[in-house]
Amino acid sequence: MFIYLALKFRLMFLNETIPRYIGEITGYQTGIFGSGLRVAITIIVTSVVLAFIADLIFEKVLLHYTRKTRHECDDLIVSIFKKPIFYTFIVFGFFIAAEVVYPGNAIIEFVSGIFFTVLGIVWIIALLQINKILFKYVFSHLVKRTDTTMDDELLPLFKNLVNVLIIFFGFLAILRGIWDLNVTPLFASAGLAGLALAFAAQDSISQLFGGVSLYFDQPFKIGDRIEIDGGEIGIVQDIGVRSTRLINMYNNMIVIPNSIIANSRIVNYTSPEPTMMVKIPIGVAYGSDVEKVKSVLCGIAQSIDLVLDSPAPYARFENHSDFSLDFALIVWTKYPGEKFTVIDRVNTLIDKRFREENIGIPFPTRTLIMAK
Repeated sequence: MFIYLALKFRLMFLNETIPRYIGEITGYQTGIFGSGLRVAITIIVTSVVLAFIADLIFEKVLLHYTRKTRHECDDLIVSIFKKPIFYTFIVFGFFIAAEVVYPGNAIIEFVSGIFFTVLGIVWIIALLQINKILFKYVFSHLVKRTDTTMDDELLPLFKNLVNVLIIFFGFLAILRGIWDLNVTPLFASAGLAGLALAFAAQDSISQLFGGVSLYFDQPFKIGDRIEIDGGEIGIVQDIGVRSTRLINMYNNMIVIPNSIIANSRIVNYTSPEPTMMVKIPIGVAYGSDVEKVKSVLCGIAQSIDLVLDSPAPYARFENHSDFSLDFALIVWTKYPGEKFTVIDRVNTLIDKRFREENIGIPFPTRTLIMAK
């Protein structure tokens, strides 16, 4: 914004709008041998005075109040703005004075262009320093409050991206606004370079954007038990920029690229609630008492401490298969990690109680009739 205003001001001088206006309101004729020299001196003195007043306001007022806050970043930001604003008043004062004395002089325009270029660089450096402070003192504290580490990894990337944009558009404004250079070839070359880079690093870029989409979409978080296409099941250990790490049931680390996860169907067993339903199928022999089988199965489920009382477990008669009557025992456990322990305990008790209740568990049989 400051660079833009400086360029607009300079263009008004190059068009002799403000010098002509100054001559009209003062009654002086510009030129080194006229009264314009006194106007120029007045302008220089005024700009220097304004610069020192602005510096005094920053030092005695703004910094005085920012030092009373518990945050350090506001002190640093005010200190960074202090010098560029001081130099801006000085440069504008000398530029206006030079245009009053030598309106339309090519050498003056060239020298003023150099000074405005230096001023633009000063503002670019100031914006880079402010960007550094914001990411160090503000954004870093915000990302530490989240559960995932992906935003911690993305933070330096966004910081460098903002730095590049500040430098690019800053120098673009200097080249176009101060020196009136054609920047179209610069855009064309930047587009070709970006296209070549995209083709060379398309896998890394796809993984990066996959990580960014996971961060904003948040289909899971660290500690969730998930299943993705392909049957991989595990607890989310870490969500990085390029990949996500899972710990499977064998306590092995599985590293999956984010580009794959972002395009996969994800089953989150922990969200929105960690409670998990467990279905345990069991077949009994034909002729068994259906109601008795249901009662025994429900009693087994209620005797296991890992099975929740609410929702209550129940048994369901599902099918007449070729060799058995098929039932399903439906129970709920508090955490998905308890699923396999519950299945083990239920099957162990089924074998014991069915023997005690004389409920048969059939196995496939074949009857062969030998022709004589």
